[in-house]
Amino acid sequence: MGVFVFLPLVLPLTAWPVARLAEHHLHPRAATWLLTGVAAVLAVCSTLCLALLMVVGTAQLPGNPLPDGWSDAEVREAVPYDEIAGKAAIPALIAVLASCARAAWRHHRVLRRAGRALAGLPATPVAVLPDEAPYAYALPGRRDRIVVTTGMLAALSAPERRALFAHERVHLTAHHHRFLLAVQLAARANPFLRPLRSAVLYTAERWADEEAAVRVGSRRIVARAVGRAALVSRGTPTATLAGFAAPGPVPRRVAALLGPPPAASLWPPAFTAVGVAAWGAAAGTTASALSSANSALTLFFILEAATPL
Repeated sequence: MGVFVFLPLVLPLTAWPVARLAEHHLHPRAATWLLTGVAAVLAVCSTLCLALLMVVGTAQLPGNPLPDGWSDAEVREAVPYDEIAGKAAIPALIAVLASCARAAWRHHRVLRRAGRALAGLPATPVAVLPDEAPYAYALPGRRDRIVVTTGMLAALSAPERRALFAHERVHLTAHHHRFLLAVQLAARANPFLRPLRSAVLYTAERWADEEAAVRVGSRRIVARAVGRAALVSRGTPTATLAGFAAPGPVPRRVAALLGPPPAASLWPPAFTAVGVAAWGAAAGTTASALSSANSALTLFFILEAATPL
């Protein structure tokens, strides 16, 4: 395996430039897909790296369930850094799996709690809660619903309400909760992926803003609705649920809506800053996948040779 097994742990750094540039220079839909895909692949490779190192570390522990040949001197010599990195990977992998499980369980718990809060209300696409606290969010499930309070409806004008509903419908039809959950789990798997999580939280909202502007027919109305909702809203129950006034750089969203619509290209031109950053992230992601696959195959053949028939 050599030092290449450690590359997936640090290659997420190659995605930092595109995480910053994609927010400004790519269409929000393309940016969300690109950043989520890169984050997911890098997170899987990083976790696989820890798993491979954990196998090496487990082989060194006394009383391990692995065959005795796996801890022979020849195996330790063929797998460098086994005693230090291998043993250190055991608690690291446990921490990663526990953190991801906690995030997934929290997301599931919030969905259940939000669903119970709608008990007794008519099974309509829009659920209006009698609450003076102004907030609204998209609630995915067997029956996708938009949840909005009477306080939020009272704070918006009729055109702004249409913008709100259009925005939330985009969140549901585009399944933005899956993108948000994916980057949340990726950031838990590798802290170097946190900038991508922050970027996707923003681009998903921008995606819904732009689609809502098309459906409403006015970018200015959506900008005004976003700004007013942000002033009075308390946000959403969790970061993996998309909301109209989700926490984040609302002034940037409003400024983007007041400017010209973004280009609809799926991939940036190669000879631009964002194009170079996108290709750099793609190269880093590819290198991470190849490194993980190479390390996995190498370890498999080494341990297979060391395992008695």
